[in-house]
Order: sequence, then C-alpha cells, then structure tokens
Amino acid sequence: MPNPNYFLPGFHLQSLRRTPRSAQQKMAEKLAELRRHSLTQLSELFGHFIVLPSPSQRQQNHRVNTFVRRRMFSVENTFWAFFSQILDSDGSCAAVVRKLQAHAATTNTPTPSSSNSAYCQARAKLDEQLLIDVLERTAQQLQAKGERYRWQERRVVVVDGTGLSMPDTAENQLEWPQSARQKPGCGFPSARLCACFCLASGGLLSYRLGNKKSHELPLLQQQWSSFESGDVLLADKGFCSFYDIHHLQQRGVDSVVTLARRTPVKANQAIKVLDQNDLLVHWPRPVPSINARYSKAEAAELPEQLTLRQVKVNIDVPGFRTQSYYLVTTLLDSKRYSAEDLAALYRQRWQVELFFRDLKATLDMDVLRCRAPAMVRKEILMHFIVYNAVRALMLRSAQKAQVPPHDISFKASVQAFRHWLPLLANQHYSIAKIRALINTLYHVIADALLCKRPNRSEPRCVKRRPKTFALMTKPRHEMIVYPHRGRHRAKAA
Repeated sequence: MPNPNYFLPGFHLQSLRRTPRSAQQKMAEKLAELRRHSLTQLSELFGHFIVLPSPSQRQQNHRVNTFVRRRMFSVENTFWAFFSQILDSDGSCAAVVRKLQAHAATTNTPTPSSSNSAYCQARAKLDEQLLIDVLERTAQQLQAKGERYRWQERRVVVVDGTGLSMPDTAENQLEWPQSARQKPGCGFPSARLCACFCLASGGLLSYRLGNKKSHELPLLQQQWSSFESGDVLLADKGFCSFYDIHHLQQRGVDSVVTLARRTPVKANQAIKVLDQNDLLVHWPRPVPSINARYSKAEAAELPEQLTLRQVKVNIDVPGFRTQSYYLVTTLLDSKRYSAEDLAALYRQRWQVELFFRDLKATLDMDVLRCRAPAMVRKEILMHFIVYNAVRALMLRSAQKAQVPPHDISFKASVQAFRHWLPLLANQHYSIAKIRALINTLYHVIADALLCKRPNRSEPRCVKRRPKTFALMTKPRHEMIVYPHRGRHRAKAA
C-alpha cells in the first residue's frame, strides 16, 4: 500500500512491519541469486544428461571435499564454468572471469576481480574421478538413445588413435616426452590417445592416454571392459592382431579389421570358398618373439589357429588412393553378413577420423592449454564430456526431425549452441520461454544438414602455404632474430 505520509515518502509501511532478516536468510537469498545468474544455466539444457553428485553423495564416496563453504566457485559452478570454457571459441580462463563479471554487472552485484587465480584454483580442486563418472554416465545415456541407429541391431565400436600436444613444461615433458629428433626447448610434449566411439551415436565410450612410445594395441587392451557381449569392433590394420581378436571373441565381441602383417590366403588354401572374393580361412598362432607385448605363458594359452573370414574388397571409384584391400572378420555367417554389407560397414570406419576432427579442430583439443599433467587429464576429460553433450543434442534433434544423426553437422551444432547460451542465461525469461528456446535450438540443429558428396576425392594435402618463418632449432633464449630484406630470420646466438 502507498504511504499517505507526505513528510516521509521514502518509507513503505508494509516493509516496516516485517521482521528484520537474519544473516542466514540474507546469505540464502544471495546464494539463490548467484545460482540463478551464474553459469549453471547450462543445467537447463543438460540437467537430464549431466547429473553432478550432491555434496552428501561426494562425502559418502569418501572423496576429499575441498569446497566446504558455499562460494562463487563451488563444485557445480566450477564444473559448468569449465564446461563453457571448453565450448567457447576463446577457451581461456580469462574469458570465464569476464562472463562472471558480466553476470555481476547485470545483477547489480559487486564485480569480481579480473584475476583468474580463484577460478584456476577451483579447477585444480575438481575431483578427476568425478569427471570420469560424469563421462561414463554420458556414454551410457548415449547408448540408450542411439539403439535405433545400430548396424543390424548390434553396437559397432569404432577404434582409432591420435596424437595430442600441450605446453612445453618440465612436468608435461616428464609425463609425455617429446620426439627424440627435436632438440630440448624446441619441441612440445606429445601424448598418444586411443579412443573407442559408438558408430551409431558418435559418442565416446572410453579412452586411454599414453606417451609417444605407447602403441595403440596395449591402450585398446586396457579398454576391453568397455565392450559388451554382442558388440562389433571396427578398426583399421593397426588393430589386426591374433591376440586381440581371440580375446575379444572370448568376450563375445566380433571384429572387422583390415589385414596387416600377414599374406592373404589364396582360394586353394582356404577351408571353404564362400564367394569369389569371400573365403573361410585358418590363421595359425603367431610365433612368440622377444618384442611381443604378452608373455610366453599367455602365448601358450592361445589356440593353435583361428577360424576367420577373409573378404577382398575391390574399389572402382576414380581418385581413391586404395584400389583393393582385405577384410578379416569373425562374422562367419555369409548369409546374414554378406561381403557387400561388410564392405559398406568398413567404409563407415572413416567416421572415427571425423570424430577426432570434431574434437581436435572444432573443440580445439589438438593443442591443450594446461601446464600440469593432472590438469591436462582433466582438460581432456572435459573435452570428452562437452563432445558427448553436443552429440546428445544432435541425437535429440535427429530424433525429432526424423533424420540420421550423422547427417547433422557437428560444427554447426556447436555454433548454434554457443549463440543460444546467452539466451538461456537471461534472468528475465520464464521457464516456458526457456523451454521454447530449447525446442527452437533442436530445430535449428536438425536443419544444419551436411552436403552429400559421395565418392568425393579428399587428398591429404594443404592448399594454403605456410608462412616463411624460420624454425626454432635452439632453445628460445639462444635464438637471435634479425630483419633481412623484409623477412625475419633466426640464428643461434
């Protein structure tokens, strides 16, 4: 009610009758305001997909809870700030602090410091196991949502490896040493990553990280537990191994790989000729060697031979580098799995190269930013969580629009998501408005379809020429740069 007293017009009679608020009530209102206008607005979109454990659950799991007091960078706020940092095109810690300052300006709250020290300390305190659990749950949910897109009602797991680079620090060099061909101070630490993806949904299932001396087969062996009975392994010739094919078959996992390190079996040496280029063959057990990655006892437990199927695939597409190759598989039923079906399935193996391109080029995981090994592992985990979250958006959009998920552009989905985030964080929008924006986001993502370019030649070359800068052949403090006819040349001191 308005105040009829003309001498004291600034007083409000209803507020004068209220009981003064306690310090606890003021703190609760402040925390509610912080949650409402913080980066946790991402949970409006991924609340059903990414569920963080509560503080009581973290204490029950016997984890060290360093976030005792409720501050700006709690576990939830730090996680979503890290999430937005990976998703953002800038990707720096300073950009996260600028977002918090912008939120503070819109809510008339004190502007936080421009220093990113508090955020970096909060990121360092994030539990790595918490990120691992979140990644596993996202992978499980993607499997459930992508069952309708499976190959002959079976989950196909496509595997491949790639390399990562990171800042040149002593800790990173000790964990992931650089190439021996590069002089100290002139290179960067190099890590080796082997990852398993679901071919239907594109989601990342598991991964292992090693150094430049780590081969992909031992890294895959550490991920055998992520396979389920009935899965199909799809991989290139780097994973063609008697040992791995046998042990995966013992787990109920079939394999489709290209032949490597063995001479193709001829028709007169085959057990049975299923078709002109389709043979049923025996693989004898390999002779143990000194460089074998398994012991003599493990080699003795291997069977004397494996019964496999060898399919020769001829390529008649002009411009393709490969004219023919041999597939080796444990799918022996030629009526259910014809040679044409296997060839079409192996051609989809190229999707794993696109998955890595989405991670390394679109999400900027090619060159990592963190300077300590513990933070590098967290940064990789968060990249995978963001990747699976975007894949979940694409899968939901594909189901609503009734289109295949692989027809939707990953980069266009990330671009749309980046532009939708400020709208989702608007405090003036109601819940109904937020839901309408999310539904519109699904339609926008579903409209970003890839161009169909069948049999397009994709040579592995670069058209744009690099800059004519000299290479660093000495440590930084030993190099001298001087101008010469408009060009900067470097020489050792």
